[in-house]
Amino acid sequence: MTRSPLPPSTPVAEPGHSRASLTTRLRNHFFAGILVTAPAAITFFVAWKFIEFVDERVAAFIPEQYHLPVSIPGVGLLVMVALLIGIGAFATGLVGRILFRLGEQLLNRMPLIRNIYGALKQILETVLAQQSTAFRQVVLVEYPRRGIWAIAFITGVTEGEVQNLTAQECVNVFLPTTPNPTSGFLLFVPRQDLIVLDMTVEEGIKMVISGGIVTPPDRRPEEVRRVPLVDTTEEEYAGGHGPRRVVPAPNGTESDATASANGSATSRPRSLERA
Repeated sequence: MTRSPLPPSTPVAEPGHSRASLTTRLRNHFFAGILVTAPAAITFFVAWKFIEFVDERVAAFIPEQYHLPVSIPGVGLLVMVALLIGIGAFATGLVGRILFRLGEQLLNRMPLIRNIYGALKQILETVLAQQSTAFRQVVLVEYPRRGIWAIAFITGVTEGEVQNLTAQECVNVFLPTTPNPTSGFLLFVPRQDLIVLDMTVEEGIKMVISGGIVTPPDRRPEEVRRVPLVDTTEEEYAGGHGPRRVVPAPNGTESDATASANGSATSRPRSLERA
């Protein structure tokens, strides 16, 4: 009797299974290569197109006799940066402030131009101000109904007529859309109805753009993660009340604070910073 060269417990690989395993590995390697190269390639492509766009626009304003004999990418971008620095230095001087003030007065007298200029100036001053807290906090807000939460960004404290006509202290909240965060909704939300997140603004924007695929980790202590902040039950909604908020107490136990229909204040583990 002839013995088999393989032990009885050794499985014999079938040709079809081997080919399928090889195909799976090749497919995984292919997608891994895309994940590694695609972000860098897309970033380089967008940066290159932006540099070309700026170079072409700047070169159109420079006389031809001053053009370099060899085209060097990025020269137009450097010229634009230097020009902006020069304008900023001139605008901060005494003469520059006087001239720009006169220019603003002229623009403010034009019916349509003054609206566009005023809105753009206010937005840029808010975003670029070093001490501004606009888009510095990521929050959770119940939208479009109770029990459904959406990521939003605080843009400031509600003031003026909107605040005076509301019974509670409200906060200006920008609720972006996915995957285009440049559009969205402006909401005036009572301060106690917001939950402040520990994630950064950049992480919040990445989460919105990716549709939740990119989720930042929870950096809170382990004992805090086990305590739910919001517990929504069907009984409370059937009774017309808001969600039950389970807030960690100082002694480590849980304390309930139910948001009533009349907007009573609820406890929060982290207070909102005033913008």
